[in-house]
Amino acid sequence: MKESILSAKGLCKSFAHNGGQIHILSNINLEIYRGDFTVIMGASGSGKSTLLYALSGMDRATAGSVVYQGEDIVLMKEKRLAKLRHTDFGFIFQQMHLISNLSLFENISVCGYLNKDRKAEEVRRTADMLLQKMGIERVKSHLPSQVSGGEQQRCAIARAVVHSPLVLFADEPTGALNRRNTTEVLNLLTGLNEEGQSILMVTHDLRAALRASRILYLEDGKITGELTLPAYKSSDEKSREAQVNAWLSSLEW
Repeated sequence: MKESILSAKGLCKSFAHNGGQIHILSNINLEIYRGDFTVIMGASGSGKSTLLYALSGMDRATAGSVVYQGEDIVLMKEKRLAKLRHTDFGFIFQQMHLISNLSLFENISVCGYLNKDRKAEEVRRTADMLLQKMGIERVKSHLPSQVSGGEQQRCAIARAVVHSPLVLFADEPTGALNRRNTTEVLNLLTGLNEEGQSILMVTHDLRAALRASRILYLEDGKITGELTLPAYKSSDEKSREAQVNAWLSSLEW
């Protein structure tokens, strides 16, 4: 039986607007399992990113709970949430948000230093290992403006995992990349998952969704579909694409 690492119960998110309420998420019940590569899909405005942020504690739900290791993220104080982001959670975004006046090595290392349980030398060794793993060791001393978009995103992935997070959250990580760079980034994420990294990713890109072991479909703030897939193999991509396309078509995607 799979081990649940995040458990959402009755999760809701709404905003006050013109004297009324706009409901973004509506009574979501969801388990995220250790070792899964879970993808959230849905039309624009369906609440995908809002759900990701609510599950990760980057945004507070209006109602319901998100339990992580016995604690409710919705009720956590900001100081506790900040520590959680520095130790247990990692984040990748469509926009890389790299610090412009720091080298790639420094961008990765500085996030590792935020985890007070890690020694500086250990962080530096891990950063160098990740630079090599991501294929950007040769540009480790370059500033973000001096490397390609794909290299920037690979740096962002390394930064997100330098502190060995239990859960890696990714919000459209390939949205700003061309086809070749998208494939490279997806290969890196797939490799991390094969090594045991739990990943929760929001995407509108079918190519990205094919890497999932589980796809959730969100519509009007509710989960309306779920598809479980075997481990990704590039040799099976065409049949996998046909299966996912057929499932998405049944949901009128």
